[in-house]
Amino acid sequence: MQNLGKYVLFLSALFKNRESFKTYAKLTIDECILVGINSIVLVSIVSVFMGAVSTLQTAYNLVNPLIPDNVIGLVVRDLTILELAPTITGIIFAGKVGSSIAGNLGTMRITEQVDALEVMGINPISYLVLPKVVATLLMYPFLVILAGSLAIGGGYLAAEFGGVLSTADYLTGLRLEFNEFSVYFALIKSVVFAFLVSTISAYMGYYTKGGALEVGQSSTRAVTVSCIAILFSDFVLAQLLLV
Repeated sequence: MQNLGKYVLFLSALFKNRESFKTYAKLTIDECILVGINSIVLVSIVSVFMGAVSTLQTAYNLVNPLIPDNVIGLVVRDLTILELAPTITGIIFAGKVGSSIAGNLGTMRITEQVDALEVMGINPISYLVLPKVVATLLMYPFLVILAGSLAIGGGYLAAEFGGVLSTADYLTGLRLEFNEFSVYFALIKSVVFAFLVSTISAYMGYYTKGGALEVGQSSTRAVTVSCIAILFSDFVLAQLLLV
């Protein structure tokens, strides 16, 4: 409860004693490059193979002759949009970006750069953390859209070269009984996951104490807690919006 209260106070300090909009705009653009652009390659590689493996495993399990092959495309589509694209990408995102945020802020804390900002009359939480949170909220939904598209494309490649079903059946399954709310649900989850990863990682890094060893420990805790928060919020959102 103490850590939870400290986390809430940390969030409230994001909007106190803010700098000019021009300052935040420049910092946010820089963070967008670090958070989003630099994660495209990793997300793309994982997404393509994630979609391909999902197609192969679904085809392997749906061996009943009474079930048409186009159901495989439907299963892969819904599985990708509802769960794989936002959640698996979120865990990967926490491992790459979350650890980077925690390590960066932790290093600044132990080298007294945060204390220097406080002496200068600058709110270090707002100056250092708010651009990271905004950049993550802006870029992560685009990464989820990219991940979903590439995963479905990876499933198409698996259908084309894996020989488990025809591409026509796969494309028919993609269009079968499509529910638009699934896309909105994935985007809602992406915003929630982005907020959790960025704020939890920043919190862990900002309150680092000690030396280089503690910075590494803070990065590890940031990834661990972020992954747990993603899975817990995934369950809560599914219960609230789908059930």
